[in-house]
Amino acid sequence: MAKRVVRVHSVADGVAAATLREGIAALQAELGVTPAFPAEIDAAAEAAAASPRLPELDRTDVPLVTIDPEGAMDLDQALHIERSDAGFVVHYAIADLAAFITPGDPVDVEANQRGETLYGADDKVPLHPKAISEAAGSLLPDAVRPALLWTIELDARGNQTAGKVERALVKSRAQLTYDGVQGDIDTGSADPVFGLLQEVGELRLALEAERGGVTLPIPEQEIDIDGDTWRLEFRAQAPVEQWNAQISLLTGMAAARIMLDGGVGLLRTLPDPDPRDVARLRRTAQALKVDWPAGLAYPAFIRTLDPTKPSHAAMANACTRLLRGAGYVGFNGTPPKQARHSAIAAEYAHVTAPLRRLVDRYALECCVALCAGEPVPDWVLEKLAVVPEAMRDSGRRASAYERGVVDLVEAGVLAPHVGESFTAVVVDVSPKEPTKGRVTVESHAIEADATGTGTLPLGEEITVKLVEADPAKRRVTFTA
Repeated sequence: MAKRVVRVHSVADGVAAATLREGIAALQAELGVTPAFPAEIDAAAEAAAASPRLPELDRTDVPLVTIDPEGAMDLDQALHIERSDAGFVVHYAIADLAAFITPGDPVDVEANQRGETLYGADDKVPLHPKAISEAAGSLLPDAVRPALLWTIELDARGNQTAGKVERALVKSRAQLTYDGVQGDIDTGSADPVFGLLQEVGELRLALEAERGGVTLPIPEQEIDIDGDTWRLEFRAQAPVEQWNAQISLLTGMAAARIMLDGGVGLLRTLPDPDPRDVARLRRTAQALKVDWPAGLAYPAFIRTLDPTKPSHAAMANACTRLLRGAGYVGFNGTPPKQARHSAIAAEYAHVTAPLRRLVDRYALECCVALCAGEPVPDWVLEKLAVVPEAMRDSGRRASAYERGVVDLVEAGVLAPHVGESFTAVVVDVSPKEPTKGRVTVESHAIEADATGTGTLPLGEEITVKLVEADPAKRRVTFTA
């Protein structure tokens, strides 16, 4: 999936840090969101955290570890992989919110209104109070936690042969970071489990290619703030992040199959791209002088892109149009007509981030009931038509929040440079107004609006002048 993200690499107090935080507070006020919870909800969360409902099954023997960005505390997933006679066994523990949340209680009602955690720079608007999301419910190291433990068996090629989920007590052995694990892998000092993660991850990536799945190579943005200075850099995903993402996708696909076989559940869907949009992309590739052989399908073409090349980065940006239209669908009885997620090229469900996304809790409850041969709880069935709408609303807020934070940070980075000229690459041109589009300024890791006196040359390098960079308005404008 394509997503522009600003991660904070470092923040040192000063004018820039204050401007960032003031800007984020203003954005939160505009969107009507707040990191804080009403006192009664915090109190309910603390009471629930103090007396959780724990499962009887003890699987603290599984040597799980978590892998997340630096500084993360809301740890949804813990992983272990082992080799089997037939191939591999993947253990994937997911935080179990049913231990802390009762349907209809204050925490549940608030979560249904929020929908998902909003992330941006060094602040976030959480889905659940910290007493649950960053403490009692988080899969923190060396602490016994209630979890929904997935056991997924794979053959030697990485194909799933069996899968189930059950409630269990688990214990993570270590809280690891992507950069740390990747460094250990690169130096040959990584725990053997990460050799298996690499093996399974690469097998799953190969299967994704066979299915016709799509992962766009869109780099993230990483920010350093020091005194009154802002710096942005593009950051490509480390290989371990891609392998770990494949375990999450594997689990989501296993969950979708369980729910479709059981006749009840919640799926994440994306319709097939319109052939007219694919044809338009082919014309874009031609304009960018990016080779797209006539017989090469769109998913295979995506895998030929090298995001370090400006024309390829522009092409990847254009391809995000084919990923619009994703949504959720609940069903009870007849499966939905549109059940697939076209970018994954399979049926799929969100079940691996319940601390951060509302829909995962409901889909997980469907899966654990079906695996146990028990009826799906009524409180879940009652929400199958409601949760997709709640997620649509929260998705719109999340997109607006993310876009606002990116715009704020980019304006802050460029504010001292108004009037200066930069080398940029045109990554998008408006079909209706070809003098308007988007450019990427590689030197500052920024993508922004630009207006030319004539048609902007898609994919070409041009010189642009910065005419506006206003953090308060969250606006950056170039002229060409």
